[in-house]
This record gives sequence, structure tokens and C-alpha cells, in this order.
Amino acid sequence: MSSMASLLRRRVQVRILTVQKKAFSSSSGEGSTGKRIEKILIANRGEIACRIIRTAKRLGIRTVAVFSDADRESLHVKSADEAVRIGPPAARLSYLNAPSIIEAARRTGAQAIHPGYGFLSESAAFAQLCEDEALTFIGPPASAIRDMGDKSASKRIMGAAGVPLVPGYHGNEQDIDLMKSEAEKIGYPILIKPTHGGGGKGMRIVQSPIEFVEAFLGAQREAAASFGINTILLEKYITEPRHIEVQIFGDKFGNVLHLNERDCSVQRRHQKIIEEAPAPNVANDFRTHLGQAAVSAAKAVGYYNAGTVEFIVDTISGQFYFMEMNTRLQVEHPVTEMIVGQDLVEWQIRVANGEPLPMNQSQVPLLGHAFEARIYAENVSKGFLPATGILHHYRPVPVSSTVRVETGVEQGDTVSMHYDPMIAKLVVWGENRAAALVKMKNCLSKFQIVSDGSFIGYLWDMINLFSKFELKDILDGPFDTMLQVVAGLPTNINFLQKLAKHWAFENGEVETHFIEHFKDDLFVDPSNLVLANEAYDAAKLSAVLVAACLCEKECCTLKESPPGGKSSLSIWYAYPPFRVHHSARRTMELDWDNEYDSSSSKILALSITFQPDGNYLIETGEENSPDREVKVTHLGNSDFRVEVDGVSSDVSLAVYSKDQTKHFHIWHGSHHHTFRQRIGLQLSTDDEAAHKSSFEVASHSPGTVVAPMAGLVVKVLVKDGAKVEEGQPILVLEAMKMEHVVKAPSSGYVHGLQIAAGQQVSDSSFLFRVQTKHEISSQSPKPNCIFLAILAPGKPELRPRQFKKRADVAGKTTWKRATRCFKRWSGVKAIQSVNRP
Repeated sequence: MSSMASLLRRRVQVRILTVQKKAFSSSSGEGSTGKRIEKILIANRGEIACRIIRTAKRLGIRTVAVFSDADRESLHVKSADEAVRIGPPAARLSYLNAPSIIEAARRTGAQAIHPGYGFLSESAAFAQLCEDEALTFIGPPASAIRDMGDKSASKRIMGAAGVPLVPGYHGNEQDIDLMKSEAEKIGYPILIKPTHGGGGKGMRIVQSPIEFVEAFLGAQREAAASFGINTILLEKYITEPRHIEVQIFGDKFGNVLHLNERDCSVQRRHQKIIEEAPAPNVANDFRTHLGQAAVSAAKAVGYYNAGTVEFIVDTISGQFYFMEMNTRLQVEHPVTEMIVGQDLVEWQIRVANGEPLPMNQSQVPLLGHAFEARIYAENVSKGFLPATGILHHYRPVPVSSTVRVETGVEQGDTVSMHYDPMIAKLVVWGENRAAALVKMKNCLSKFQIVSDGSFIGYLWDMINLFSKFELKDILDGPFDTMLQVVAGLPTNINFLQKLAKHWAFENGEVETHFIEHFKDDLFVDPSNLVLANEAYDAAKLSAVLVAACLCEKECCTLKESPPGGKSSLSIWYAYPPFRVHHSARRTMELDWDNEYDSSSSKILALSITFQPDGNYLIETGEENSPDREVKVTHLGNSDFRVEVDGVSSDVSLAVYSKDQTKHFHIWHGSHHHTFRQRIGLQLSTDDEAAHKSSFEVASHSPGTVVAPMAGLVVKVLVKDGAKVEEGQPILVLEAMKMEHVVKAPSSGYVHGLQIAAGQQVSDSSFLFRVQTKHEISSQSPKPNCIFLAILAPGKPELRPRQFKKRADVAGKTTWKRATRCFKRWSGVKAIQSVNRP
């Protein structure tokens, strides 16, 4: 059976290569006009820029990358033949800065610009600017982008072309009474949606006429704030929809075809995370009609180059309706490439050169099945909030003809706060859906990412606390100086694995509410004791393997270069270590964050005995936990072969240190666990001191923090008087090109923070002190400032006398700032004068 599968796989791969080779061998240069493209500027970044560069190089075309200051050392910059700086990190000043991009093309002699996806890819003005500057825009005509960019206009065009539309109102008249009347004609529930923009902003689901007015006005306000246009359209809300889209392609000779469909129903926050092609559980007749509707949509606007027509499918009635058209290459285009055996970026370049499409509709193949899983730096349990951090260990799965990893990062890079937090796209192909799904599950379990990171977890609580205020007013500072909770870079890999293993997904029973419907299966339930115990047992086994692998690696290192060299001292570092009348032993404590109990971490205490045969006997000290004898072979770098309880398996171990803590990540089988271990000399054995920062010195009063090293103050993250939590970053020091984050040793209020960015500090010099409210009130003078947000959370209705009373209780803060904050947040025009401390 396995030999038959291998033969089938080889035949399909040969067929893919043959189709691609034949496709352009017969049409290369045919029908092309003017000079061919020899140099392309990619007006994008990250994985899509790398993807375009790879195809261009294969075609012998030189490439120019553009970059912001945040991307100076990025992979797409290193991959291109040339690179040009276009501005600071903010996208509006760099990747959305059309004049800078056009100037970069002029400076480098690029003849064409490829916009990738996102940024300027769907800007009709940018496409027109390229044409005006005699630059080839590798995409559709500006007129098509303009027509399809307005959702209302596009639906009117589609309706005229006979493309099925969701029942709705797409007119220009926005009178609220008219809109309410149209909603009643459509029938509830309805979907209120802005005519421009995307990302779910301004969308409202309205269940009854009573909710309509408030929802409509709210959608208008949000649309105006997000996109600058407040026009709204109404649609019948499909309660159980699937999101199915069709890849279309056209040339400049009027030929348009479709390359089958993709299912993108599995989404979070209105954004796709797993896509597949073809769509599961779809009949051939349905596929044909869907493809024909997509081709009709493209022809209606004179479309050429790559595009995607998105449809919403009512799973109850089986009807499909036009949703919108994306006038660019999609993020998920690789799954289409895998099932048709074509390079769509190459098609884009050839069409831009004036060549005709390399095949007609009847020649388009449908080969096997493909999945794409988007791997993001995000905290799933906090509502999929984006995360940032440095990639200390980045080892994607090996690529092959059936496995692709589309990425724009490499080990050592930073996942930046300035852009989308997608790390990579894992793309797999199989002879059928079941085979492709098995491959995706396996690849996800082996995809290794380790980073010291932070997620904007505080934002979740802040939004809840200050929902009545504008976020920019509450935060009172630039985005990159906000409080960050250090937790190791979280990714969605584990969540993707749960999705891939879910019975409904395995059966292809997908729709856009999939995650919401199966949230009890996909998210951790702390009350589930069975799963909690299973998770703890798995963590204990992983801790045992970590301990054994660490010991083995240390032994290997000592064997190669023992501290005593060739002297007699080396006997104490033999393998296993020599001891008189007993076996060498050591202990190890690993700190594990239990996802079933977020209130505290779990300390796993291990005792390791070095056995005469080179194995390790590891005890956990728990009554119901058996002692385990582990045999380890170090294969090199972070790879090991481990045998425990009669089972041999591969293990990968990644280690990095930060802030006097070692972090261990281990992968074995389908498991991935993270542990921490404190390192360095403890200054006190007192229980209270053990919880303080290791650079608190006994000669200073409690709560005092001194510089752990001489260095340059790079950034001060809070102001003097601010309320902070234990472990919160206060400032950043830099020494020997290394940054060190200085954190609050306890919760309280910052006192005496007088240093500023750019200032040099000496080793052990005073930085600041963290005091409690009681300590502040017992001292004089009292210069500390605390925000009204802490004094009176969520109470903008407070009158001045009430405010003064509350502030006095806190120890008479700096009134100038407190009153300014109060005025801004409460709307009160003036506050009664008070005596300053």
C-alpha cells in the first residue's frame, strides 16, 4: 500500500512539473508588446516580498526591496539584489508612502512595481501613479481596482452582470428612515456594513427593528473614524455561511479563466487562519457555476492579472452570493498553486509583460488537495491579541515538493509591533484531503518557534476598565512605551493543531462561525479536571526529558573540554561523573505555567541520579509519579534521541536566557512545553527578598532598584509617580550592544525616577524606588503623581468635591496633572483650586 501511495505521489508531482513547463513553453513571448521587465521593485515586506523575489530570480529578473527603519535587517532586504530605505517604521510613512516608493523605483531603474498584498496593492491611485510615471504596475488596471473597491458600486456592477447577490440595499441614499424601510424589505436578521474598508470594522448584525437605529448610527461613526467615509450598505445576514473564494486570472487580450476555488471559512476576528483548496464537500456542478460567476465578475470590469472573487455560501439553502472582489494576489494563493501546478507570481509578471494566459479553462487541472495554516505571534487566550519579540530559536519544518513554508523572518529577527504579526504560512499538499490533513498535523507538531516576547495583554483589561474613554487618552503615551507583560512569544500553533484535529474540521464541516461554535473544544476549560490532570502528567514527562537532555549536553561538553584539562581533575567530570561510594546526583527546579491554572505557576522539583551505564534516574518526589530511567543520545545542536519507559523518540530542546532566567522549550511527539529556571546568585534567603529583583541591594531601603550594570538609558517606560505592578518593565539599559529591561520589584508607586533616555548610569547607582500607598502618605514632601484612572476607575460622573476627597485619600498627588486628566476624562470644565503638597 505504501509503495502504491509513493508511486501515485511521484506521478502527480511529475504531472505538476509537466503542466507548469508546458504552460509557458508554448506561449513565452507570444503576443507580448514593448520591452520586457528586467527589474522589479517590490512595494511590500515580509513573506510576500520574499515570495515575489524568489520567482523573479528564477526568471532572471533583478529585484529591488524597499524597507522601513524597522526592517533594515529583514530577510526580504537581504534576499533582493538592491534595497532602498523609504522611511520610518510607521506604515503610513514608509510602505504606504507612494511618492517614496516611486522615487525608489526611479533611483534604481526598476521598470515595474509589484505591490504584493495589503499596503498599496488595492490603491487605484497608486496603480494610476505608476502608469503616469511610465512604470508597469504588476496587477489589474486602476479602473478595475476603483470599481471593485467601493462595495456598493461593485455590487451594482455584479448585479448588472448577472452575478448572484445577497438580498440587500446598495444605494447612495443614506437617510435613516429609508434605510430602516429597506431593512424591513430585506428581512431580519440583517448585516450593516460600510461600503469601504474591511477587517470587520463598522460591521453590525441586527436581529430586529428595535436595534436598527442605534446599530446604523454606530456603524456610520466607526466607518467614518476608520475609513473617512461613512456610507453604509445593508445585506441579508446569512446565519450559517461558508466563505468560498475563486482565484481568477485575466490577460490584456480579454481572456479570463478561474483556477478553482478555496475555502476560507475558518476565521478569527474576521481574518482567515486556515485555508484549503479545493473547498471540501462541494459538488462538481456547484464548482462549475461558482467558477463561471467569478469569471463573469472579472469580465464585467475589464479585469486582467490576478484577482479573487469572494462568495458567501448559505449552508442551509446551498445558494452562493457575491461578497466582494480582491484586486490583488491573496495571502492564500499558494494553496491554489499546489493544486494547479502553476506559479501565479510568474503568471502575473508574464501578463504584465503583455503575454496571453498560458492555458484555457479546459486545460486547468485540479490535482489533489492543499492546506495553508497561518502561523501568527498572538495570544489565543487573550482574544488572539498580537505579540512581539525576538526569535531566539526558529526552525520551520523541512520543505519539499509537497510542503512549503512561506516566511519573511529568520532566527534572530524581531516580530515587530509595527506590522502584521504573521510569522509564516505552512502550506501542504496531499493526494486527497485526508492525506493533506495528516501532513498538516504532522508539520504543525514539528514547527519550532522560541522567543522572548510580550503580548499587549494589559490592553484587554484596560479596554474593559476604560470603555467610556478614548484609549489614546488613557494610555497617555506612545504605543512603544506601553506596559508589556513578558511571557515568552505566544503563537497560535497549538490552536491550529486543535483545529486540525477537531472532528468537524476533519469531516470538512466548516463555516465562518466554526471557532465560536466549537469554543468549548478549542479553548482551555480550567474546570475540566480530566484534561487538567492529563496536561500536568504531560508536563511532568516533558520536565523529565528536559532534565535528562540538559545533563547529557553538559556531560558531552565536559567530555570535550573538561575544566581540569588532561589533569587528574578530569576524573570528576567523567562520563558518568565519578564519585566515591555513591552515584553523582543533582537537583533541578523547573517552573511551568499551567494553562489550566493561570493564577500561579507550578514548580516541578526533579532529582537526577547519574547511573553507571550513562543513563539518568529521575525522580519527581510525588507519590503517584514513578521514577523514570532515561537514556539520552545527543545528536547535535538542539536534537536528541531519548528512550524512556521502553519508548524511543526524537526530542528537540531550545534554551535561551533573559533577565536572570533560563527558558527551556521542548518538543517531542505532538507535545511542546515551556519551562523556566532562575539563575544567578540570590542576595538573600529571606522569603520576601527572594521575590524581589536580584539587583535590589541590602544597603538600600526596601523597594530600591539600582543599576545592574553600567550602561546607557535607552528608554524610560513610565513616569515618576506612576502606579506599577510587580515585574512591570520600568526602563531599558543598553551595554555592550545588549539591552537589559529593569523591572519593578514589587507593586506600588515609582518614586525618585529622575533619569532620562540618553543618560549614562554607573554600576549599582540608584535608579528608582517602588513604594506602597502607605509609605507615600507617611512621607513629606509627597511629589508622586497617580492617574485618576486608579483613583476613580470608570466614574466620569464624579463632581470636583468628590474627586478632591478621593485624591486626598491617596496622599495628595501632583494636582496639575491629576486635574488635567480629570478634565479630559470627565468633561468637567473647571476644578476648584486646591493647595499643592
